[in-house]
Amino acid sequence: MQEVATGLVEIRRGEGILSFAAPPTVRSGALEAAHLEQVIAAFGIPRNTVLSHQWVDNGPGWTVIRLATAQEVLDLDPDLSLIPDAMVGAIGAYPEGSEHAFEMRTFAPALGVPEDPVCGSMNASVGQWLIRTGEVAGAYRVSQGTKLGRAGDITITPDETGAVWVGGATTTLFRGAAIV
Repeated sequence: MQEVATGLVEIRRGEGILSFAAPPTVRSGALEAAHLEQVIAAFGIPRNTVLSHQWVDNGPGWTVIRLATAQEVLDLDPDLSLIPDAMVGAIGAYPEGSEHAFEMRTFAPALGVPEDPVCGSMNASVGQWLIRTGEVAGAYRVSQGTKLGRAGDITITPDETGAVWVGGATTTLFRGAAIV
């Protein structure tokens, strides 16, 4: 178990990765028109390139837009000054047969983070959305951090109970103990 702002989150090890159970979303549904227009303006893209959009908020206030291709996501050059309070991501599909199903980018100007190279909470709630709506069936892999020169490789796996697990390889950088 790990304790986070949303409560206790179950952790598991297996198949060479460490995973956590996606916490429940606190807000879902389509974005309001005004908010969507702000994101589109900041991303500098035409409205007709957005396949779908959603509140995927599991605590931080995440929203996401879905574009047709991973390349469209990689080509984004957002003007975050237009959405200073946003917590927003973009996801787009790689061609069938690729190593990864999707490319994800996550922007958190509300926290002073221009782009997060690998964002577990965003991948968790987007995974719940894509699986719930049937846009994805079964486990899939997401690439994130590509634009930043990072090689994030996230595995999204639904289980038989309906829980969505978010996992990836980890590296232990330090070990220690705390006396409380």
